[in-house]
Amino acid sequence: MYDEFFAKAHQLIEQGVPFATAVVVRSEKPTSGKPGDKAIVTLDGVMFGWIGGSCAQPTVIAEAQSAIAEDAARLVRITPDPGREAPPEGVKEVEMTCFSGGTLDVYIEPQQPRPRLLVIGHLPTAQSLAHLGKAMSYQVIAVDTETDGVAMAHADEVLTNLEAIADHVNPLTYVVVATHGHYDELALEHALRTPAPYVGLVASRKRSAPIIDYLRQHGFGDSDLARLVVPAGLDIQARRGDEIALSIMAEIIQHRRNAERLEWPVEANDEIVEEAAESSCCGGGASDDTSVDPICGMTVKTTSAAHIHEHDGTVYFFCCAGCQTKFAANPEEYSNSASN
Repeated sequence: MYDEFFAKAHQLIEQGVPFATAVVVRSEKPTSGKPGDKAIVTLDGVMFGWIGGSCAQPTVIAEAQSAIAEDAARLVRITPDPGREAPPEGVKEVEMTCFSGGTLDVYIEPQQPRPRLLVIGHLPTAQSLAHLGKAMSYQVIAVDTETDGVAMAHADEVLTNLEAIADHVNPLTYVVVATHGHYDELALEHALRTPAPYVGLVASRKRSAPIIDYLRQHGFGDSDLARLVVPAGLDIQARRGDEIALSIMAEIIQHRRNAERLEWPVEANDEIVEEAAESSCCGGGASDDTSVDPICGMTVKTTSAAHIHEHDGTVYFFCCAGCQTKFAANPEEYSNSASN
């Protein structure tokens, strides 16, 4: 299982897919999860691996998705009696939704793709940015329309037309326009139409004023222009191109570490869901042969479910006897919640 865990992590990293790792670090009986059990959770709620029985999985999936969006690790305690005692500092308590009992402490850590530095231009500041970005393990994508990529050959990838920018931007892409007046306006038109969290322009405030006027005349509103950082870089009294590049990278780090959320698009990957199903792991939603447990939210395979309850002509499927018993005691409440 551990070989599969690390192989899956490597595969997702190579694909540039965000995910979270979940590792059981402590348990109190009765739990099927034991310290060292681990799983991978993708942004669309698919789990690979094992962190315990079905009662813990919905909570771990939800917390993993939040960890990815917030880019922050967390230690989660899943317990049937939250609040009984004050948890240690840094531990988030979540109620165990099933009746199986026991407590699990799970460490959840987001694993983001490599951040991207997209540099537009080919002059010394752009060249220094590309070198510095690579040294800091950013994936450097250069846009060089004037030398056909020759001046920026040290980047990881070189684009030679501005139209290609949109296909290379994700929530961890930081764009710097460093054409020094050659085609700032056109570059910014393309950059500001992307969801890049940072768009910086290497220019003085005086030189940027007519550029901003141009952008307004071409349909960019206040909210669009509020995203533009000009002059790009922290004020460290930089003069040379390499010093300006350093100030910009410092500002990008500051912006990245203070971001509230990463707005990754959530798109179900059929191949990932199918692969998870084949490995007896759980996805985040129901399909034709699965159903969602109305008590804990677990996805249950209907063709092999052992716990079933019929109410008002509708058949409900459960991950365990505890959820079925809880439903049977008050079916009206939970059947209404399930239908909503």
